[in-house]
Parts: sequence; structure tokens; C-alpha cells
Amino acid sequence: MRFCHEEFLIGLCVVVFSFGLARGEELQQHIQPPVARVVPKKLEKHGKVRVDNYYWLNQREDSEVIAYLEAENEYTNAIMSHTEELQDSLFAEIKGRIKQTDESVPFKLDEYYYYTRYEDGKEYPIYCRKKGSLDGSEEIMLDVNEMAKDHEYFWVRGRKVSSGQNLLAYAEDSVGRRIYTIKFKNLDSGETLKDVIPEVTGGMAWANDNRTLFYAKQDPTTLRSYQIYRHVLGSDQSQDALVYEEKDETFSAYVWKTKSKKFVMIGSFQTLSSEYRFLDANDANGSFSVFLPRERDHEYSVDHYQDRFYVRTNYKAKNFRLMETPLAKTDKKHWTEVIPHRDDVLLEGFEIFEDYLVVEERKRGLIQMRIRPWSGQKEHYLDFGEPTYLAYIGRNPEFKTDLLRFVYSSMTTPRSTYDYNMVTRDKSLLKQDEVLGGFDSDNYETERLYARAKDGVEVPISMVYRKGVERNGENPLVLYGYGSYGYSLDASFSAPRLSLIDRGFVYAIAHVRGGEELGRRWYEDGKLLKKKNTFTDFIACAQHLIKEKYTNPDKLFAMGGSAGGLLMGAIMNMRPDLFEGIVTRVPFVDVITTMLDESIPLTTSEYDEWGNPNKEEYYDYIMSYSPYDNVAAKDYPNLLVTTGLHDSQVQYWEPAKWVAKLRATKTGNSRLLLKTNMDAGHGGASGRYHRYRETAFQYAFLLDLVGYSERVQPSP
Repeated sequence: MRFCHEEFLIGLCVVVFSFGLARGEELQQHIQPPVARVVPKKLEKHGKVRVDNYYWLNQREDSEVIAYLEAENEYTNAIMSHTEELQDSLFAEIKGRIKQTDESVPFKLDEYYYYTRYEDGKEYPIYCRKKGSLDGSEEIMLDVNEMAKDHEYFWVRGRKVSSGQNLLAYAEDSVGRRIYTIKFKNLDSGETLKDVIPEVTGGMAWANDNRTLFYAKQDPTTLRSYQIYRHVLGSDQSQDALVYEEKDETFSAYVWKTKSKKFVMIGSFQTLSSEYRFLDANDANGSFSVFLPRERDHEYSVDHYQDRFYVRTNYKAKNFRLMETPLAKTDKKHWTEVIPHRDDVLLEGFEIFEDYLVVEERKRGLIQMRIRPWSGQKEHYLDFGEPTYLAYIGRNPEFKTDLLRFVYSSMTTPRSTYDYNMVTRDKSLLKQDEVLGGFDSDNYETERLYARAKDGVEVPISMVYRKGVERNGENPLVLYGYGSYGYSLDASFSAPRLSLIDRGFVYAIAHVRGGEELGRRWYEDGKLLKKKNTFTDFIACAQHLIKEKYTNPDKLFAMGGSAGGLLMGAIMNMRPDLFEGIVTRVPFVDVITTMLDESIPLTTSEYDEWGNPNKEEYYDYIMSYSPYDNVAAKDYPNLLVTTGLHDSQVQYWEPAKWVAKLRATKTGNSRLLLKTNMDAGHGGASGRYHRYRETAFQYAFLLDLVGYSERVQPSP
């Protein structure tokens, strides 16, 4: 038999009764963890054979697999049982910082002001609007608390209001696997319409006739978004017209509407290429036109204003530039340059207003906002005034305004929403997230460091800690990393993180290659056959923090999730001596098996990120760093691994197999814990507070490893 769940639980109960008050190390000596049965499976490629002893764990519906995951949960809970009081305290503390009754900053769209609010003690948002002014009567569009009351997991996305402003289309998911059902509500009567569109992505866009909705549908196996349909209210969903199908399995297709409301757009995206189609939103039954046919290595995006399309493109511009072209002449030969390419500045995005163009740029890892009048008057930049921060363009649905809505945050500044007057250059703070419990930003300090990587490149590090922390090498420190897909990790605020910082931790973010913090080249130097730069960059950051006496290897911890979990697994294999503990959430650790299985979501669309192992060069390179394939008999750091049974992005069996192999292979007595959320997917628990139970558990794991006792109170 693979695994005897019942016998394990009986033994566990006896041990917990006898040793329930002991510390984790003592418990670990007496409780035997679940042992997954070894079932060798030979996997051959390019004449090379791998043996996967835990391949059988990929059967989500198998009762023995479920029993194994549940037993791992029982073991984890038993080892961590002595921290339950600390977990409860952390959860209460984190929850206590959240303003229970809260409301977002409203934005105006057509005749209505839209906003989201939360009520005291409730898990889910309430989506509302008011007509004419903020003094008008509140109209509740969706109360997600009512919708979610019979579900362990619940999520709503989409929420598109029709052109007549009286119909709401929204998508709901009660499993966590990103398979949504679209429903419709008449906002005048409050009636939920009979139209239901199941098994979709949740992406959608209304035509301008107030009755036609375009929506995206995914492949039922791979979950690749690849079909765009047209639905007319009142018609049978089975008769919906397929208006576009993406045949290339490396591309995904999406649908949305331009800010101008003039066009419905279909975008096809792949790691290195994109293609757009457009349809006059007033002609719901018309045919989509191709904006510019896809080309290898050409990425572009499109928006519309007046008689022009505006195009962000990397054509002859590695860091992108901005072009414009007439509506009827979308070929590149008609493009005119608006913002040129620069080697040291990444053009990340843009927002169009009647009198202004706002460009979001990134220079030396930091976002800048460039205000450029269409009149040709002198342009200017916003000044954010901190050494490291996050800033981005907010919700700006109106063209005819001088106000730019933007959001700002830093590691010491809670998320702040501003309106910036582009004429007077005055900023108005509309809302700063209120952090309860006596938070004062003056008690904290943030800084930016640079570590020198193996090849001489300087890697940025963003840090935050309580003022007064001494650089004596004795501080516990968490180093967080990601480094994939060109996703930039900006230095933003986290209220839950205060529970670590107030207990003496330093928190740092390693901006490693594979992200896009320092431009497109930074991304390209951390992917494909250069992926190992991501790992060596992170190690260099850890070594630099030790050298500068912020911490030492006995108090240094690493954290990362998803593709950041791959980073954790790789650095754990490369330098296990450098870290005391690692927390990794939904980690992508079985890279070679996943990238050879085209039935798994995301596989074919990511060949240009990781490489296609059907080609021997990429197979060998991925094998050289894949965390699961490089587990060895060595002393590893303490490790907490979390996953979700219904995860559609990193399948639960990757971390489950990894933990099973580590148990059978590693030496030493370090902790090895696997915690599976049996009701959730990649994003973890839904709801406003449930997710913080998971955060409290992870923090308790870290604090316990440094010998923290809840009897020792956090710094005042």
C-alpha cells in the first residue's frame, strides 16, 4: 500500500497527547512524518532516463493521494502545535491593523461613482455605486458576502457594466481553479437574469448595443484562454458565436474594451510576441480586423484616442517606445514616433487624456511618471522623494479631466491614492490606508543597497526595519525574491509584515535578474539559458547582507512563491548552508516534468521563459537546476512548503513530490513541513481575513526558529 493514513493518525494522537507542550524540535524526535510509498517511474527523453519515485502523487482524485496530503497537514499541525498561541496572537494582531469598516476611493465613470466597501467582521467586498454625485443613494451591485456564504472558497472578477449602465456582467469561481461562470444582473430591478455562461476565464467586454457581450473561454484541460465568443442576452448560450480561436498553443487570447469605448479588442499574447484585433464597438456583429500580424520577438500593445491608435512597441526598441498611427493605416510604415527608445529607461505603460499623455517609465528600478501636454508645452515628472517605493497609474476612465489618479506606497508608507492636477502640479491625498494598532511610519526606516553578483553586475536590494536596529550581524532577516516573467518586485508597504519587523526582523527584497526592474535586459539575462543568474543574484544578495552585518546564516531566512518557489528550491540546493529556514508558497519545483507535459496549464505558453525541454540543450540546462531533480543527501535549511489542491498554475503535486523526495533523501534534523489548503488554488484562501491565517502560520514558523516566545512582546 502507498500510505496508511489511519495508522498514522492513531500514532499521532498518542504522541500529541504525550508531547503536546514540547517544542517543535522535541516533537520532531517523537513524531514520524508520513512516508510516501516509492513507486519508480522511468521517464526517458533524448536517450536519458530519469526515475521519478513519486509520480503517482499527480492523481488529484485518488483517495490515497488525498489521504497523504491530509496526513502531511496533520503532521505539520502537530509539529507546530506549540505555536498555536503565537499563531492566534499574530492573526489577531494582523487583523487588528485592518480597518474593519472601510471603503475605496470612488472613481467616476459616465453618470456613476463606483466604489468598494467592507463591513465590520465580513470577509468579502460589497460593490456599490451612486448616481450623479457621492451624495446620491447607494446602489449595491453585488454583496459578495451573501454570494459566498455557502462556499469555502469564492471569488468574483470581471464586473463589467453595459453601455446603458443598467446591466452588470460578472464572473464567479467557487473552487479556486480559475474556471468561472458569467452571470448577469439587471441593476435597475435587482433581478439576476437567466443567462448563464459556464466554464470561462472571466475576461469579457460589452459591445455598445447594451445586449452583446464578448467573452473568453479556456481549454478545459490546459486552461489556456484561446477562444472568444459573442453572447446576446436572452439567447441560448449554446448558440453563442465563436468570433476568434487562437490556434497556436503558445499563445493565449483575451478580450477587452478601449478606454474610448470605441473598440472591442482581442489580444493574443505569448512570451515574445503579441497580436491585436479590433472591432468597432457599435458594430457588435461585425468582423474583427488585425491591427498588425504577429512577428517573432515583436511585443506591442494598443490603445485608442480620437483618430489615432497609440502603440507601445519593442520594434527596434529593446526597452520599448511609443508610436502613433491613423485608424485606417495600422501597418508599421505609417507609424510615427511619440516617445523614443532609451537604453536606460523602460517604457512600462501610458495613459491618455484629452490634454495630456502620461507615461509610466522605470529607471534604475524605480517608477517615474512623465506628464506630457499634447500642446507641446514643457513636460515634467512627478517627484516621489523616497529611495525605494512603488508608484503606478490608478483608475482613470475619463478623458476630459486635468486630474491624474495615481497610487503610491513605500516600505514605510501605506498605500496612498492621490489626484494630481496636471495644470497646477498640486497633489491631493484622497486616502491613505489606515493601519490601526498604533502604527507610526516614523518608527521605521527603509534603504536601498546593491550587491555585486558573480559576474560583477550590481543587484538592488530594498530593505525595511525598525529604527534603532544595529548592524551587529545578529538580526533575523527575511530575504524575499521572485525573478521571472519580467515581473518587477517593487518596494511597497505591507501591514502584516509589521508583525515580523516589530519583533526584530529585517525585511529585504532582492531585485534579481529575471524581473524587469532594471529594464528589458535585466529580464532577458534571467531567463532561458541564463536562468541561473536569478539564483546566483539572490545568493549574492544574501552574502552581501551578511557581509554588511545585517544578519548571519543562523538567522537568515528566504521566502518566495510560485516561480519564486523555484528560486527557493534552487538556492536551497546550491547553498543550503547560507539559510536557517525557507518559506515557499505554491513552488514551481518540478520544472522538467511540467515543461514536458503539454496538458498542464501554462506549459506551452512558457517555452520562451524556461526553454522547451523537447530540445536537448534546454533539457540539459533545466535539469541542471530543477529543484526536484537536484535534491541530494545533504543538510537542508528548515523548510515550510504551502500549496493548494486546486492550484491551476503550479499543480499541488510539484511541492508534494518535492517534500516526499526531500524526506527520503536529506540528512540532518531540520524541519520539513508541507501544508496543503484543500479548498483553494494558486491564490490561497479567499476572503478578507482567511488568508491572514496562512500568513500568521508562516510567520510563526519563522519566529519559532529564532526562539521567539509570545511572552516576549513586540517592540513598542
